[in-house]
Amino acid sequence: MNDPEIRALLYPLLLGGVRIDELPTGTTRADVVHITEHFMHGYEVKGDGDTLQRVANQLRCYGEVYDFVTFIITEKHLPKLLPLLPEWVGILVASADELCPHRAAGYNATVERAPLAKLLLLEEVKQFLLARGLTGVSTLRSREVSNFLRTTQLVPLSSLAQYVRERLIARLPERLLMRAERKAERERLPPRRKKARPKAKKKKPAGRKKASAA
Repeated sequence: MNDPEIRALLYPLLLGGVRIDELPTGTTRADVVHITEHFMHGYEVKGDGDTLQRVANQLRCYGEVYDFVTFIITEKHLPKLLPLLPEWVGILVASADELCPHRAAGYNATVERAPLAKLLLLEEVKQFLLARGLTGVSTLRSREVSNFLRTTQLVPLSSLAQYVRERLIARLPERLLMRAERKAERERLPPRRKKARPKAKKKKPAGRKKASAA
C-alpha cells in the first residue's frame, strides 16, 4: 500500500476538530495532524515503498509538540519499527480495507513549550505573551523567544498548548483557500511541454582504407 491509500483509510477516523496535512514540525513535516479543542494527534505514514531511516528524527520532533503520536505502517515495517518506538507511541497496521490497531497511543508527557510555539508564526507567539502581561517581548527575535520559553515558569504549558490549538484551527480556512487558489492557478496555466531530446547524430560509416602501393 502507498501513502495516499493509507491516508484515505485514516481520514474518516478523525472525528471532530480539523486535520492538517504536511504540517511543518521541527525539522520535519507531520503527514497528518488531527487537532481538536483538547488535543493534537500527529500521524506518520509509512507505506510499502517508505524506509524507516527518518523515524528517530520524526519521533523526536513529534514528541516535543503533540499530545498523541501514532505511526501508521504496513505489515512489512512492523518487526523493525517496534524496537524504535517507546510504548506511548501508537501503531496502526494498514491492510487493503482498514487500519488495524496494534496498540493505542498513550498520552505524551514530553511536550515542550519552545518547540510547541514554533508551530505558530512569531507574531502570534508574541501576541500570546503580551496578552499575559509579559512586557518587552515585542522586540525579541525568534531565538530569544524560544530561549525565554525554555526557561520561564511564567507561561503554563497548558495555556500555550490551548492557544496553539486555537490558532491552528482558526488558520485552516485560510490554508484551504490558498490551496484552492494555487490549484485554480495551475489549471489556468497551459500544460508544460516536455523538451524534446536532441536526436543522436548518426555515425558516418568508416571509409575503406586505400590499399598501399606495393
